Amino acid sequence: MSAVVTVVGHGVLAELACELLSALYRIERLADLQSGVPKATDFALVLDDAWNPSVHLEAEAAFRTAGIRWIRGFIAFGEGVIGPLVKPGAPGCSQCADSRQLIAGRDRKEMWMLRRRLGQSGGLPSDAWASRTGLLQMAHLLSAEVQRELQGAGARTDERMIFVNMKTLKCSSHFILPDPLCSVCGRLPDDSPEAARITLKPSPKISERIYRCRSLEELKAVLAVDYLDYKTGFLNGKMLDLVSPFADVSVNLPLMNMDEAAAGRTHSYADSELAAILEGLERYCGMAPRGKRTMIRDTYRHVADHALDPVTVGLYAKEQYEKPGFPFEPFDPDRQLEWVWGYSFLQERPILVPQLLAYYSSSCDRGFVYETSNGCALGGSLEEAIFYGIMEVVERDSFLLTWYARLPLPRLDPRSANDRELVLMLERLNAVAGFETYLYNATMENGIPSVWALAKNKKSKGLNLICAAGAHPDPVRAAKGAVHELSGMMLTLDEKLAANREEYERMLRDPTLVRGMEDHSMLYGLPQAEERLQFLLAEDRPLRAFEDEFKPRTNHRDLTDDLKEVLQAFRRLGLDVIVVDQTTPELRRNRLHCVKVLIPGMLPMTFGYHLTRLTGLKRVLDVPAKLGYVKQPLREDQLNSHPHPFP
Repeated sequence: MSAVVTVVGHGVLAELACELLSALYRIERLADLQSGVPKATDFALVLDDAWNPSVHLEAEAAFRTAGIRWIRGFIAFGEGVIGPLVKPGAPGCSQCADSRQLIAGRDRKEMWMLRRRLGQSGGLPSDAWASRTGLLQMAHLLSAEVQRELQGAGARTDERMIFVNMKTLKCSSHFILPDPLCSVCGRLPDDSPEAARITLKPSPKISERIYRCRSLEELKAVLAVDYLDYKTGFLNGKMLDLVSPFADVSVNLPLMNMDEAAAGRTHSYADSELAAILEGLERYCGMAPRGKRTMIRDTYRHVADHALDPVTVGLYAKEQYEKPGFPFEPFDPDRQLEWVWGYSFLQERPILVPQLLAYYSSSCDRGFVYETSNGCALGGSLEEAIFYGIMEVVERDSFLLTWYARLPLPRLDPRSANDRELVLMLERLNAVAGFETYLYNATMENGIPSVWALAKNKKSKGLNLICAAGAHPDPVRAAKGAVHELSGMMLTLDEKLAANREEYERMLRDPTLVRGMEDHSMLYGLPQAEERLQFLLAEDRPLRAFEDEFKPRTNHRDLTDDLKEVLQAFRRLGLDVIVVDQTTPELRRNRLHCVKVLIPGMLPMTFGYHLTRLTGLKRVLDVPAKLGYVKQPLREDQLNSHPHPFP
């Protein structure tokens, strides 16, 4: 017996589709779904000559309940839209598709309001570009989709939408990622201590010298295909920076209220694009809980026996909280907070973490601190993500501790590293950008190699000084990471410095004007600010060899072994490593993982001079003496009072 295809809708597109399909299948024709779905239906089409969002929402409910596959087709603003194929019980639906297209579009707020109005008013009348020729083209495409799906070949609109230019009939196919927050098909699990528990598993490296378990070569088969699309993409645009000394690519992460840039810097534009996509995924995961549903809202006093004490991560001083208009409130153990589950490696158990510390956009709503993306990292395994999350915390902590304590770090001789690539990188910065680059050993008491990189402009124009940092068990890799970060600011911001010089000069005199991330680095583009870095630039120290400054490291074939060594280093210091798994369904489809690492006591990266966080963090006072830079612990009034230069 022929399959039964139910066609819902009225207009020319529905008529043409019925005409094409009637020779192959039994057709049930409905004007709407008010009378329900025919029981014999094997497949359904919802078709309209215009855009009616409420009809698609009704179809989602009706066909999901009936367990029937369906595809929609309609015309909006001169464009025919087909798909996606909706399979009841599976993630991905018409509402996911609309959300992805809306967020990826330029006029997302206006389109959101329009979709809302159309949902209430019953949709648009027939689209002006809905010509019979264009509708016939769409009908043939829809007929082919029905046949492929019912014959078992698989519809081309499975997780995809087809767009038809109704003027030229040009067609394009675009991937749709299911939206885990979708009100129709989203099925986020509840956050729980069981899900937060971490048992480290083997994570073999690509090679002994490469601290990754999956290569960019492997990931390139899925990254751009699944995540980068100008029309419906999770990421909706890319830009090649042809000015930077190295291959620099940025991609755009579109959000409802803003666009977030993510950059990748390597020695090839192809690899930089992949690195930028990975950073875009990391940013998305770190902003808000999208992989599990937050379940606990309670006071710290009530959950203190199995929760992170917020005081240990560093707070603002009492004077900061009391300033008029300060955007945060003092921590109150009796104030209710949202909590998520993380895993404490020191205590070896799940513990609760304030959501505003685990996801950095959550602190925007009158939290007690503003947390940045510090400690967020993505990896090809959970172990890899944790490893690089720790490295980022170490990198920023070393940089800030050096700055606040004005540590006269040993200056490194790059040639002593016996790494040709590192030397060539520095020579390129010199030849192409006109910067002399200095490397310093910023390793702290944890023993994880950290490098502060400082680039000094030899030209009369442009940014004068640029600073960056890197941390890695391999000090050469730490140095290369810092140098790549330096390159991202070279030559690209010279015009901005020239155009806004007076503004940055005011920041030099009044640090309270340093409010945003970029202000910190632009301030030190001024030649007048160079004196603040004389504790590093002083010429009275000899160059030190890498082998003298860094201890020999153990080479492992498994990244988990490296991670365990790092965790043991913090255990010896009595410092906890707390991991919140931020992984979302969008990442799990390709076996990627994202985490937030918190190490209470380490200095958190902050941006905005008014948001400096040092209260409760004794390491900034004690570590300089432990390392032998000073004879006794520092006093708070001895700390560097200038804004830091981290980019």
